[in-house]
Amino acid sequence: MPKTTRGTSTCATTLSGGATTASATDLIGPGNAALLSASELALLDGLAALGQTHLLEDWPAAGDGDADKRRLVDALSRTDAAYAGGLAKYVGRSRELLAASARGDNPFEGFAPSVPDGETLVFGGAGFGAAERDGLEAARKTGFVLVAGGLGERLGYDGIKLELPVELATGKSFLELYVDYVLAVQARARADSGDASLVVPLCIMTSDDTDAPTRALLEAEGDFGAEPGQIEIMKQDKVAALSDGNAKLAVDDDDRWALLTKPHGHGDVHSLMRSTGIAKKWRESYGLDYVFFFQDTNPLVLHTILPALGVSAKRGFSMNSVCVPRRAGEAAGAITRLAKAGDDDLVINVEYNQLDPMLRAATGDGDVNDPATGFSPYPGNANVLVLGLADYVATLHGEDLGVVDEFVNPKYKDDAKCDFKKPTRLECMMQDYPKLLRREVPGAKVGFTTFERWVAFSPAKNALDAARASSAKGEPAGAAGSAEFEVYAAHATRLGLATAGEVAATRTLSGVAGLFGGPKVVLLPSFALTQADVDAKVTPGSLDLDADAVLVLDGANIAVESAKVSGGLKVVNKRADASVVIRDLVVSNGGLDHVEIPDADIPAAKPFERIRGYKAVDAGVLVVEVAEPGHFLLSKDGQLTKLADEAEL
Repeated sequence: MPKTTRGTSTCATTLSGGATTASATDLIGPGNAALLSASELALLDGLAALGQTHLLEDWPAAGDGDADKRRLVDALSRTDAAYAGGLAKYVGRSRELLAASARGDNPFEGFAPSVPDGETLVFGGAGFGAAERDGLEAARKTGFVLVAGGLGERLGYDGIKLELPVELATGKSFLELYVDYVLAVQARARADSGDASLVVPLCIMTSDDTDAPTRALLEAEGDFGAEPGQIEIMKQDKVAALSDGNAKLAVDDDDRWALLTKPHGHGDVHSLMRSTGIAKKWRESYGLDYVFFFQDTNPLVLHTILPALGVSAKRGFSMNSVCVPRRAGEAAGAITRLAKAGDDDLVINVEYNQLDPMLRAATGDGDVNDPATGFSPYPGNANVLVLGLADYVATLHGEDLGVVDEFVNPKYKDDAKCDFKKPTRLECMMQDYPKLLRREVPGAKVGFTTFERWVAFSPAKNALDAARASSAKGEPAGAAGSAEFEVYAAHATRLGLATAGEVAATRTLSGVAGLFGGPKVVLLPSFALTQADVDAKVTPGSLDLDADAVLVLDGANIAVESAKVSGGLKVVNKRADASVVIRDLVVSNGGLDHVEIPDADIPAAKPFERIRGYKAVDAGVLVVEVAEPGHFLLSKDGQLTKLADEAEL
């Protein structure tokens, strides 16, 4: 391991933070104390004992500014209740971590890194298909958790990311697509198990910023067809900001009665799964075995769910991280096994800037690519997790109460490492769960499943200007527009119309280069959950699509025998009592054009178009929707013909 350089701090020697034996009543005065409840006074007494007397000094007499005092006490009460163990634990933990930060402690000191146990699945391989089959069975007993606490500011969008369209061929939002997937898994699970009452639950973690608009979207759309109670929402709260190395709780510089708070991080999802009782309910009442955690704007993650579940079931993983190949030095965390004498091994995400020095100390080579593959042997963390629910519940109800190990990242004003440039806070990440797991369930198996990037990973996170700059350097654009075309690429590959998400010709739209140049294909979850489903429903070689063609297939009972599409075709069959066969179909129309928006006009465009720099113009897409029960043939003239019985097909 690299040698740790330790600093000194005036704060490190005064961690009591000015604790006092004075009571809150002594500090705020009896008149003000009479305005508060016994529990509120007890909270303020505890804060005084922790040295937070700046919050309680110089209160005006009762009757003067009482509403302001109430604002401060209410804010303290909320943050106390929101953090497992309350503000006392938060301040104590903050002081420990701030002291470690001031000393320059290395959290990985003494650990030796190695590649952990896991599987690499290649699309089209036997292992991929087997994992999908195993995953279909495991999915019957799986709950889904969507981590959606962030707004779309980095995308250049001021609303919730979940309401943005994934792609413009259907216009479905991220949230609608995810609910569609859960409902498709549920329908398949009911059919395969014969249990018509089986429920596949979905939980969404929101934040102060996203909670109300997420609820409003679900209400406006009737939960996108989910059953009452199938979707649950849990809101994460912020934590108190810290103004110095003694963990002094920060207030607004311009308003001493306004407690400053900051986001705690997506690691809150674990403590919320405990405090809401959802994890325990899913295990004890629903009988679930797995929880799948995913994030808000990576639509390709849906292709990993079943095979990752299959690997977890086969390998007995208590935690399984979905990964993609990473190149050495790439700014992405890597799943790593850490060994230390006298400790159980820890398999966990290690950030790239920590991995390289660890490897240099251990091997002398640092983070280097494997010559055989061109990638680092340490897989890239996609921040998507499959957890075994039995161990998860046991871990959440241990002494840590589901609070994953936190970290602090203060920006110091000077070498004294006491005062900060701006308030900081404790943070936590959901992928650090193995630290909790190791303490509560020693010996639990933690591993990974790696997928090709085009199969698994296409986050929409960057604004248009950043996407242009990245694509100009040959790097992934990571924007709403690039994510859209990567969806088309993945689905075209599943139909054999592209290879590994690529075609020979690419396109450029609104300055973002390297976009998929093949047909715009969308295979919705209701049509196919696995590649075996696609192969069973689409005759190999049956599709002839122009490069600019659009094909959308939505519904379980659709089969394609032969079709030529020049333009656009959308087939929708949501009925369980109807089937459609597409045979000898020839479609020729204007299709769906993706049209660049001039830069001067982008500010006035619709928000979801503005972040792409283009819009979709329907120039005559053929839409065929089944509206009644029966067996139907969609043939040469594009008309849907109802047949007397299935034998006519």
